[in-house]
Parts: sequence; structure tokens; C-alpha cells
Amino acid sequence: MVLDGLPGTARLVEVGLRDGLQAVGGILDTEAKLEILEQVLAAGFTTVEITSFAHPKVLPQFGDAEQVIAQAPRRDGITYKALVPNLRGAQRACATRIDEIVAVIPVDPNTAVKNQNTTPERLLTDFSAIVEEAQATDKKVTAAVATAFFAPCRGPIPVRELDTVVARVVEAGTDSLYLAGTSGMESPREFADGVRRVKAQHPDVPVGVHLHNRNGLSGINALASLAAGADWLEGSFGGLGGDMWFPGDPSVLGNAPMEDLIVLLDQLGIATGIDLTLYLKAVDTVAEATGIPSYSFVTRGGTRDELAHARWPEEAPGRTHG
Repeated sequence: MVLDGLPGTARLVEVGLRDGLQAVGGILDTEAKLEILEQVLAAGFTTVEITSFAHPKVLPQFGDAEQVIAQAPRRDGITYKALVPNLRGAQRACATRIDEIVAVIPVDPNTAVKNQNTTPERLLTDFSAIVEEAQATDKKVTAAVATAFFAPCRGPIPVRELDTVVARVVEAGTDSLYLAGTSGMESPREFADGVRRVKAQHPDVPVGVHLHNRNGLSGINALASLAAGADWLEGSFGGLGGDMWFPGDPSVLGNAPMEDLIVLLDQLGIATGIDLTLYLKAVDTVAEATGIPSYSFVTRGGTRDELAHARWPEEAPGRTHG
């Protein structure tokens, strides 16, 4: 390990089949999604968020949520997650074979209205019912605490507001929670302080982080979170994702590029259990299926091994002799 305070291992959760495809205009068929899932599993991932139970009229990409779950390969040690935006979505999810549901609760009221047409208070009230529904069907629940540190059109989130939402979901019986850098404008200090504080206040609750990359700091935020005790990191193949409210250069609007996280952790001696070569096959498949290139440094610049085994060209491109 190169840096003090970092763990020897890290758990990575692939969310591209949900948070990545959510931003894709064209609808991938179920078979294409399952092919991607197979490649992600082959690379070594054991926890994958595979779909969303948003209303199909809102996100038609996930009109096949039940079919994806029904056809996903069942293997020992593999956990499948699905996002639910509300109680109705949770009820649909609990009628399937999904292992774990992820319920979204923004700390910022304006984000809750824009994203889910409701308020944080209503979502927190419904969260208790979601936990009961999940427990009755033997499913785990993760509370996705969105806009944990920063919100568009507002700025930094007061610590007391985050702490209140976290305390409420823990009181309701969540099995775990993650702090989401929803805007991608969060700082390493915010992630480190947030993870450390939540772990201290609720030591029995696993805490992960969900990373976006608008400010280019997702890798640093990942390390800050791990140093503070985060139990897992979330990212997406190729950095796929988007921002429906505040668009910009698509290369920075998505999730943390998972392949960059894998390389970063590996070069720090932090084991992930992921085979990068196999995972890059999934990244290529996603790019071909969606028509959207990977935005990671790994795919654009190559790997150390590739450059180490390269051969000098006869002459540099563009060089002239005079």
C-alpha cells in the first residue's frame, strides 16, 4: 500500500446497467443487457445494480425490469440490486427475485421534487413502508442518500440536513446506505468527513459511496472515502451516465468510470477481485450497443502494460526531416 490509511481490499459495485443506461436515449433490448451482465460477472463483480423500477413512461429504458431480473443468471455469491424511486416501485421490485432494493432519498428538497415529484419527508415516510415490504419478501434494503453533500441551484448541503436523513433511514431499519455525490461537484473532504461521521454515528450500518465525475475528482473522492472507512464504491462502465437537468460535455457528466477506479486501486495495492482485461470487454460491448464511447482514461489512453509492450514507430507522426 502506497498511502497510509487505505484498506488492503475494496468492494466495487457496478451500476452501469441502471445509472449508466438511464442516460441512454436508445432502448437496449433485454438480451443486450443480459450479455453485458454476463461479461461484468465474468470479470469478477459480485454486486451489480441491474435495473430500475421507475415508471416505464418516465424511463422506458427499464420497461423490461421484471424480465431482466427473471433472466439474470443465478450464481452463489452474486447480489443483484434494483433502484426504486418510490413505494410503488418497491412493491414491483419485491414481487421479483431481486436480492436488494435501493431506495432513493435526496437530502435536497428541490432535487426530490424535480427527480421524484415529491418531498424528502414523504420519501422518508414511504421508506419505512419500503423496509417493511422488503423484509416481508426476504430482501435487503439500501438507502441511497442523494445530494448528500452538494445540490444544483443551492450549493453545499448543511451537515445537519444530511445527518437527519441518515438517522431517519437507520431508524426505519435500512440494511445499509450510501452517500451519493449526485452532482459530481463534491469534494474529497466532503466525502471523507461524511463517511467518517456517518460511520461514527451508526457503526453497525455499512456505508458506501456513489460517485459521479463532473469535476474530475471521482477517483480522489473514492480514495478519500476508503480512507474514511467506506465499505464499497459505486461506478459505471466507461463512466456512462448523464445529467438530465444540467447538461454539458457528456465526457464529464456520468458516473465514476469503473475501469479507472480498478486501475487506480490496483496501482495502490488495493485488491478488488476484478479482472481488468475481462472487464474491458464489457466496456467495449456497452460502447458498441449504445453508440456512446467510453470516457475513461484507460480506454482513451490505454493501460501501462499496453504502452510498455508497444513498439516505437519508424518515425513520429507529423515529424519532418530537413
